[in-house]
Amino acid sequence: MKKILVALLVLGTGLVANAQTDAKAKEILAAVSKKYRTYDIVKSDFTFTLNNAQAKVKETQQGTLYVKANANKYKVAMTNQDLISDGKVQWTYLKNDKEVQISNVDNSGDALNPAKIFTIYEKGFKYLYTGESKSGAKTYQMIELSPTDTKKSVFKVRLSIDKATKQIANIVIYEKNGNTYTYNVKTFSPNVKVPETTFAFDAKKYPGVEVVDLR
Repeated sequence: MKKILVALLVLGTGLVANAQTDAKAKEILAAVSKKYRTYDIVKSDFTFTLNNAQAKVKETQQGTLYVKANANKYKVAMTNQDLISDGKVQWTYLKNDKEVQISNVDNSGDALNPAKIFTIYEKGFKYLYTGESKSGAKTYQMIELSPTDTKKSVFKVRLSIDKATKQIANIVIYEKNGNTYTYNVKTFSPNVKVPETTFAFDAKKYPGVEVVDLR
């Protein structure tokens, strides 16, 4: 269970492909970034799936993500665990174990936290527009990202962007070990009102929780 959440939160960068950054992809992603930066706090209900056909592994979880769009703050609420950050400290709350692990936020180039899930393309990637895809009444613009670091595990990321709303609707991450991670946005609600305490963990509110400080 912990592995699937970590996969959501730490994407890193991976094998560079031959794709070149093209003008169409750049134009689309610039529009997505411009709109996203106008938001304060974004709430997103999502489905996250880990799939590895060779290993016969398929796990799916539902969750809710809160992101402060212009700050490094987030909360990911899932069935068995939450991950919370105020931008400096990260709390991983393991509900079944009644344990919270505290660590410093990893600001290295290899880590990508949930605060950046909707802007993962902005650093360390080349990108290529591959066309449009229709589903019902919606049209999606498809873009493939190629990481520029050849030493990491991810070799491709595929984005589906809602053409009308200029919002990322689906992210698929491909690793060299055969793992595929799919982040499907079910709802996207900008400028929701939540208290600032959403982005911090108060152990006093969880009687009996064991605090493990890893800093």
